[in-house]
Amino acid sequence: MSTEAPATMEIESNPLPPKPKFEPLKPHEMSDGRVQFRKVSVPPHRYSPLKKCWMDIYTPVYEQMKIDIRMNLKARKVELKTRPDTPDVSNLQKCADFVQAFMLGFDVPDAIALLRLDELYVESFEIKDVKTLRGEHLSRAIGRLSGKGGKTKFAIENATKTRIVIADSKIHILGSFANMKIARDSLCSLILGSPAGKVYSKLRQVSARLAERF
Repeated sequence: MSTEAPATMEIESNPLPPKPKFEPLKPHEMSDGRVQFRKVSVPPHRYSPLKKCWMDIYTPVYEQMKIDIRMNLKARKVELKTRPDTPDVSNLQKCADFVQAFMLGFDVPDAIALLRLDELYVESFEIKDVKTLRGEHLSRAIGRLSGKGGKTKFAIENATKTRIVIADSKIHILGSFANMKIARDSLCSLILGSPAGKVYSKLRQVSARLAERF
């Protein structure tokens, strides 16, 4: 029995064209070469601290993030803009958030974390958003939030790894999303009238749970 070899079809191999190689776009090319701006208003009570800490703010923004920054004395605004050598287009927004955090009352070493880390946010709310308080009731609520010599505020900051600014009836929290929620819950409990001791014990439980998770 003779076995015939199967006829082999010769397929002409057409070589595919080479894959195009595109150079990554530079930040100023992403916006069609247009310069991008951000402006941050300077409230009157932050004018002197800004003057005092100007070099601490200017140096990381200009030298590390490669963003131009200047103070417009006439408009009382800090102006930021991209440069041709800005390495990342998101640097502009990060710098604007950093300057805005300083204007809200955060210290430069705390606010500068917004430039270094991506998962940090600033959240603001007022005491009246939680409970409508007037006169002495409002004063006592602010006193409960701070504690004697700022003890309560520092305890919440250390337990939740956040930074808190209490400016009259406005409260600003800087931290990661999960930590901010814990700090906010503690502050809301104090506003609603919980004694500090009860809030401390709840914080201890939550911070122990957080330590287990990480």
